[in-house]
Amino acid sequence: MIKTSVLKESRDRDDGIQALEQEVEGFIDGSIRVQGFESTLNRLSKWLVSALFGGVILWRPDAEALWMAMGSIVNAVLSVGLKRLLNQERPVAGLKSDPGMPSSHAQSIFFTVVFAIASLLEWLGINELSVGISVLALAFGSYLSWLRVSQKLHTMNQILVGAVVGSIFSVLWYLSWDAVVLEAFNSSLWVRVIVLLACAGFGLGFLTYVIQYWLKDER
Repeated sequence: MIKTSVLKESRDRDDGIQALEQEVEGFIDGSIRVQGFESTLNRLSKWLVSALFGGVILWRPDAEALWMAMGSIVNAVLSVGLKRLLNQERPVAGLKSDPGMPSSHAQSIFFTVVFAIASLLEWLGINELSVGISVLALAFGSYLSWLRVSQKLHTMNQILVGAVVGSIFSVLWYLSWDAVVLEAFNSSLWVRVIVLLACAGFGLGFLTYVIQYWLKDER
């Protein structure tokens, strides 16, 4: 009886250890899958944001949308300038050669998100639908930005500064259309030509940058 009881307890203990090991292995496998998903989503984030911006422009193909497209490129140039000025290292310096402050991803993401929200509110006004979509857009933009921290490409401060700079610049650039550019654009042919040529030039420069750097990073 005693021997049988001891054997039973031993088998139960072994079964418990085996079950625990299976749970740990399942947790580790799940963590690896999540990390792989986040890594892939992080690599695709720039394409997702560009697709969102392109979709908004196609949805409202007017001069103001072109003005905002040019602003997104100016915003990217501003980010590069701030990086060189602040010259703060990334959390893991070997992953990327350029400085990390501010996060250019977060700055571009929030420039685009704020522009999309402003366009949505201009179209639908402030109501439950527009506010709900705006909250989702902010949450998605925040998650994409946070991925840069989870992948150890930026610190949280670098992400926050990029998000704040991108949001403020988006608002200022958006307001500058009505405050400064619109009247001159409608009243002067030369202003229209200059704005359109500038948009085309910035767009060509951005396309060249994508081919040189984004596609290179995907290889």
